[in-house]
Amino acid sequence: MAFEELLEDPVIQKYLHELVGPKGMPVAAAPPDGEVTDEELAEELGLELNDVRRALFILYENDLASYRRLRDEDSGWLTYLWTFEYEEIPEQLETEMHRLLAALEDRYQYEMDNEFYLSEEAGIRFEFGEAMEFGFQCPETGAELQPMENTRLIEAMEERIEQLRDELGVESAELEA
Repeated sequence: MAFEELLEDPVIQKYLHELVGPKGMPVAAAPPDGEVTDEELAEELGLELNDVRRALFILYENDLASYRRLRDEDSGWLTYLWTFEYEEIPEQLETEMHRLLAALEDRYQYEMDNEFYLSEEAGIRFEFGEAMEFGFQCPETGAELQPMENTRLIEAMEERIEQLRDELGVESAELEA
């Protein structure tokens, strides 16, 4: 997929935005061809140099940019020449989706395995064991803890897990009810 196609994809735009934030998005969304210095990018985009450097470093940490250093023979100063490498974005997104799926499956199991009680006044949810330790009374308000039904949450999680499995082409296993 070419840079232009990648950057038109709303999912990839959202991914980049999540990585670099609103101040770094102009840097991530307009990668130049070839090498560029952070100073050139800041001037070209009308951004603060620190914001550009922060965005470049985040892209570097996520394997979406690389740099090479040049030392000025006279001054000894280092110049960093940056190159954007967005070819790996689809694979990185797939890895993130797999990580999300695993986390959702773990959370689903936690919701299935536990009974919960709620202090509506304090907005605190307790597992059965915690609620029992507190004598089924909220430690903050003293109000009686009420059994909490999490069926809607579980159903929403089942739906999202199935969607992710479909998108990833992961064989759908029956969720333990």
